[in-house]
Amino acid sequence: MMDTSQEGGTLPDCAGEGFYYSIQKQLGETQTEIQQRIQERLKEVKELKQAVESLKRSACIEIKESEKIFTELIRSIEKIHTEVIELIGANEKAAVNQAEGRMKKLEHEIAELRRRNAELKQLSETEDHIHFLQNSQSLCAPPEAGDLPSVTVNTDISFGAVRKAVSELKDHIEDFCKGGLVKISTTVNEVAVYSLQAPEPRNRAEFLKYSCQLTLDPNTANRQLCLSEGNRKVTRRRETQRCADDAPERFHNWAQVLCREGLSGTRCYWEIEWSRGGASIGVTYKGISRKGRDESCVLGFNDKSWSLFCSDSSYSAWHNNNETAITAPCSPRIGVYLDFNAGTLSFYGVSDTMTLLHRFQTTFTEPLYPGFWLRYYDPTVTISQLN
Repeated sequence: MMDTSQEGGTLPDCAGEGFYYSIQKQLGETQTEIQQRIQERLKEVKELKQAVESLKRSACIEIKESEKIFTELIRSIEKIHTEVIELIGANEKAAVNQAEGRMKKLEHEIAELRRRNAELKQLSETEDHIHFLQNSQSLCAPPEAGDLPSVTVNTDISFGAVRKAVSELKDHIEDFCKGGLVKISTTVNEVAVYSLQAPEPRNRAEFLKYSCQLTLDPNTANRQLCLSEGNRKVTRRRETQRCADDAPERFHNWAQVLCREGLSGTRCYWEIEWSRGGASIGVTYKGISRKGRDESCVLGFNDKSWSLFCSDSSYSAWHNNNETAITAPCSPRIGVYLDFNAGTLSFYGVSDTMTLLHRFQTTFTEPLYPGFWLRYYDPTVTISQLN
């Protein structure tokens, strides 16, 4: 007969007992490890709760202190506003009073001249020869010239020069605030407990969530550049374009133009269509040189700018006059993705898919202005409308 003592996998007593204790020991070790992890996680949760509470208290205090500072700043601006209004009003009042005083004296002189004219007319018509001779000498004497001061009235009642000065002050304050916001954002990010960054976009639909509207700034455009389509398209011509003035922010010797918008503290995406020859697509700090003849004024050839140069056969990335050659199929549409806080600037070839051409990794310290360099004549660059 067959021995059925081990039927169903039953082990001999000695072997089964050893295996049981081995499994039991392993389970105990696993349980101990799990309990340790639980304690570690509980401790971490407790520390995070304490950190969050501390962060909330600190944030509340900083918000109140910031509100005080901004309230004082607003009051300072309002004070300047009031002083400017009062200054304009005082000048207006002084000019009006002076003009009104002049008008009263002129009106008085006119009345005297009219009275004398009437007397002369009456005398010339009299038939009393004796009366005529007695009064003609005094009335025929020429009138004394008035001693009224010469007053020149400025007809430019719009105070154009004042408005220009106030506008320049506004631009200066806005630029200063943008730079300050970048520093504040950097500081806030550095002291945060931790940062939960949204994942990098994976397809064009996700990139388009960060699309921004850009327009070219005519005041920065070199005189060989012609802007069109609502300042979204630029073409390089051989003939020099006529400009109303010689703006200080204009590029004098390089066929470049910047956008009006400064980008900072956020994620932004835009697309560019280019054609014919070659063009550089990039971003720069506002302080890039505009008047020099050397290449330090060109996008990507200095430490203030980053660019992708596109030609009919190849690409190259540029920063601080350092070139990185890129091998990739030519695309007439380039996508630019900026994650300011993460310090990344990425260029993509846009077609059915997004092909990463190059990514710069750095730390941005000022607002960035998208810009373009048209290297040859007759090429065009157009900022695509994505919305």
